Amino acid sequence: MPEIKKITALREESVAYMNQIVPVQESFDIIQRDIYIGGRVATFYFIDGFTKDEVLLKIMDSFLKVTKEDMPKDATGFARECIPYAEVDVYGDFDQVLKNLLSGVTCLFVDGYEACITIDCRTYPARSVEEPDKDKSLRGSRDGFVETIVFNTAMMRRRIRDPHLIMEMVEIGDSSRTDVAICYMKDRVDKALLDTVSKRIKSTQTDALRMNQQSLAECLFKRKWYNPFPKFKFTERPDTATACLLEGKVVILVDNSPSAMILPTSIFDMIEEANDYYFPTLTNVYLKIARVLITVMTVFLTPVFLLFMQNLNWLPEVFAFVAVKDMVNIPLIFQLLILEIAIDGLRLAAMNTPSMLSTPLSVIAGLVMGEFSVQSGWFNSEVMLYMAFVAVANYTQPNFELGYALKFMRLQLLILTALFNWFGFAAGCAVIIISLCFNKTLSGRNYLNVKLN
Repeated sequence: MPEIKKITALREESVAYMNQIVPVQESFDIIQRDIYIGGRVATFYFIDGFTKDEVLLKIMDSFLKVTKEDMPKDATGFARECIPYAEVDVYGDFDQVLKNLLSGVTCLFVDGYEACITIDCRTYPARSVEEPDKDKSLRGSRDGFVETIVFNTAMMRRRIRDPHLIMEMVEIGDSSRTDVAICYMKDRVDKALLDTVSKRIKSTQTDALRMNQQSLAECLFKRKWYNPFPKFKFTERPDTATACLLEGKVVILVDNSPSAMILPTSIFDMIEEANDYYFPTLTNVYLKIARVLITVMTVFLTPVFLLFMQNLNWLPEVFAFVAVKDMVNIPLIFQLLILEIAIDGLRLAAMNTPSMLSTPLSVIAGLVMGEFSVQSGWFNSEVMLYMAFVAVANYTQPNFELGYALKFMRLQLLILTALFNWFGFAAGCAVIIISLCFNKTLSGRNYLNVKLN
């Protein structure tokens, strides 16, 4: 571990070292400003765009009124007596100074003081705390997490005015030095889980959290690629995060990420959404049951249809109308697989289509994928109907990652059913059950049964 360089009383040495480490001349946004305070030379360092200009102007104006007789003997006294601002710290080594400077904090070196005085008058560019597009609610609050971690913690603190709410800040990444907040209710959290999460986060060795929260998730839990079910629940709603905190769970916030990671989680937590907290009990239970049934149907509808089409003698007479009436030009399994890929293609196209073109392109895609595709002989109308249900039903799933996990389960079930008939269908169902049962969360408990104290 490299030796941490200490700050000396000579301002010239401190400025020379800072200019050697920080690219003041090369980077236009790193500002160095020299002024006189009480007859001594002082040097400011700050990042342009991260500083509240009005606050810094008032602080510098107050410095110009300090006389030689008013200058305290040390940096701590100067910070206490001469700086009319709340968020002020004193550091004696350059490592802490560089970290604060590159985070947007204003750093001040005064000749004769063996320390650096930091003034936290920073402000980050941030969008408004509007309701997230994915996690919308019919009732309740309309705010959402943003990319600034301090704003996110403030929105949760506003909802829980309890001294037991702890928000512990740690730093991860040798280069990025990303701020990560571990939030929990001290009197309700599972202590064993909290210890596990804290140890893993603090022992994480990485150069940078390149993709913010996803990079942290990969560092915390090395998932097995062949099990697609998610290990973490994410939300962009502060009301959902605070509800989970009050249930005794741990919420992890990562700077530059507009979502919260919730631990521990289970398959039942994944299918919950914000509306479940705002409706009466009867409505809440109905919506949950409906969502579970639709989720099950998205996995099994097309494989069961394929199984019965391969074994028409199994089809009860009352359901004879579901049999394919049109000529089958392309085997059903290939129709289903082509449409699975086509639906993802439409989804990707919708994400990358400019908003002013989304409506006409949706109409064109609906015509081409609907009536024309059936008339051309590529697809049967029954297959189009069931795949249309699957495509729409996927949007009832609030968790995007779980939706794709269920899609992969459906694909393997389709392929196994097409290859091995009923034996393949049974094997595919077994794979789904095994994937759920052996998918462990960060706490080490079963994915289907996560308990809290």
